[in-house]
Amino acid sequence: MVELQDTDENIKTWKMKNLIKSLESARGNGTSMISLIMPPGDQICRVTKMLNDEYGTASNIKSRVNRQSVLGAITSAKQRLKLYNKVPANGLVLYTGTVVTEDGKEKKITVDFEPFRAINVSLYLCDNKFHTEALNALLECDDKFGFIIMDGHGTLFGTICGNTREIVHRFGVDLPKKHGRGGQSAPRFDRLRTEKRHNYVSKVAELATQFYINPSTNQPNVAGLILAGSADFKTELSHSKTFDPRLQRKILNIVDVSNGGEDGFNQAINSSAEILSNVKFMQVKQLLGKYFAQVNQDTHKVVNGLNDTLKALELGAVDKLIVWESLDIVRYSLQNIATGEVIVKHLNKDQEGDQEHFRGLEVVEKTSLLEWFANSYKGFGCTLEFVTDKSQEGNMFCKGFGGIGGILRYQLDIRLFDEASDDDVSDDEVSDSDDEVSEDSE
Repeated sequence: MVELQDTDENIKTWKMKNLIKSLESARGNGTSMISLIMPPGDQICRVTKMLNDEYGTASNIKSRVNRQSVLGAITSAKQRLKLYNKVPANGLVLYTGTVVTEDGKEKKITVDFEPFRAINVSLYLCDNKFHTEALNALLECDDKFGFIIMDGHGTLFGTICGNTREIVHRFGVDLPKKHGRGGQSAPRFDRLRTEKRHNYVSKVAELATQFYINPSTNQPNVAGLILAGSADFKTELSHSKTFDPRLQRKILNIVDVSNGGEDGFNQAINSSAEILSNVKFMQVKQLLGKYFAQVNQDTHKVVNGLNDTLKALELGAVDKLIVWESLDIVRYSLQNIATGEVIVKHLNKDQEGDQEHFRGLEVVEKTSLLEWFANSYKGFGCTLEFVTDKSQEGNMFCKGFGGIGGILRYQLDIRLFDEASDDDVSDDEVSDSDDEVSEDSE
């Protein structure tokens, strides 16, 4: 049951990301696009009164076109608020206005919904674009963990939040090495070496404060901090007087890794798997690790590619459907103009531009394949996981396996079903031929 709830949360998160993407790309003429956010406990009547006041103010706009657009948007917002008796438990988000489409035409849109998490922000803006900053912040409610990978060649600062790994900053350093020079110069060389190491640690501590302390709240912006490296620098940093005490209290783990930089980052993530077990990134990493293990063992318990995955779904064999969250494929339902038969095609952007795919056919329905999966996966009795290409495993899955696949409930060789289908056709043809021969004989 917990896994199903997690899946539903993933779907809601993906839908929110998709909505934000479309809202951010929308642009209008003038200031006719309204962004309205009401936190839990707010009053519909208060906002309605505010919109009435705004309507009176907007009536004085000199530009007739802009005035009509703004008044129209305010009217749409007031009409939509009439559908609500009170603000929902998680708050209410409303976007409305006139946007300019890609072909230069104007289109009125109104979007209102209750966010899947409580949104404690109050906002009213009238602009030439929609403001989605609060929604982006809502998606970042997952715990964020900071990483500092430090060795004698340089330092990398990174974070993991949800299913996204990000490299925040990196820099290199040239430190003097130990040597066997004797005489009076030995203490001086040792002093210079110690001084440069100290300056290096101090610089890392200063940057850590810059990247992992929120200046507006003066509190860490990460739930935990993991220090890693191939030398003693990480330990020196953790005990350094220049290292911010607020970050020292956030240290969850100090791990040894054989490399620095991005390789060290990946090793540190793996070494901290137990600590990060509840982080979406690690869950997806483990899921794809299981997927690739089945592929390497050739167990016939995984499927990849669009056609084979759809066949396995229809057979009810898919236990976990894995899809790249940026998969750009459109699902078309097309009707044959001559026969009335409805067929389904899945086309990428290049294929959509080829009219051969639509010759003699009429479009009945057009939807994103990702949207179709999000709405239909429960009907196939499977769970749905969206993955990104931000990790090594995710990048391999998206680029090497087409960004779509699944872990099966039982062993299944899709190729056998293709062959069986061919055999069925052959048997029918043979049967028809026999009938024809019999008729001729008669």
